[in-house]
Amino acid sequence: MSGKTALSHPGELHDTRGASSKLNWLRAGVLGANDGIVSVAGTIIGVAGADSNPRSLLVAGLAALAAGSFSMAGGEYVSVSAQRDTERALLDKERWELENLPDEELDELAHIYEAKGISANTSRRAAFEAMQYDALRAHATDELGINPDELTSPWQAAYSSFLSFVSGGIIPMLFSLIPVSFPLRVFLIVLSVAIALLITGSISARIGGAALGKAILRNVLMGLSTMLFAWLIGMAFGIHG
Repeated sequence: MSGKTALSHPGELHDTRGASSKLNWLRAGVLGANDGIVSVAGTIIGVAGADSNPRSLLVAGLAALAAGSFSMAGGEYVSVSAQRDTERALLDKERWELENLPDEELDELAHIYEAKGISANTSRRAAFEAMQYDALRAHATDELGINPDELTSPWQAAYSSFLSFVSGGIIPMLFSLIPVSFPLRVFLIVLSVAIALLITGSISARIGGAALGKAILRNVLMGLSTMLFAWLIGMAFGIHG
């Protein structure tokens, strides 16, 4: 059955190996864009509260975009590298056990199936057949929860985080460059952020199956609150007069 697409109902496709992975990547991309929007906008608005000079807003936006995107990419690279090292170590340990303790591993897999509600005889037979076909895969997926063919690439994770942050952060950055009066410039930044957060909130809700209105409201209010707080900090420590 390996490599085949299962059909539980006519016209209903299931890709059990790739669907959850793609969903996780999509969710991470949306969250990364959300972080970019809020982080860059908060920085720009905070500086705007202290200094109305357009050049100051530009420098603040560029600094926030550069620092945030590289920080996200670096953090994701380190995190995924550690996860990948752990997964590889677990797989190496499992290979040793399969080679040196095959009977114990068969019992272990059978008990795992039995714990899921399968009868003892059927569990034993299923474990035997699974190990005959691909013992490492059977133990990796059912015992460790790891797909040995889909270990996450640290570089891919870092690259995706970098792009998602930039794709979100560039929105308030671009609106801060519009040559209009300072109050209108700030208003356009806030408006663009609210619209962008509405979109990312909607996508997040659809991915996670959450209530659409509640997710959008929560996302937009979080972003607006961040900008308000940053503005007040800028006003408190800014140069006035």
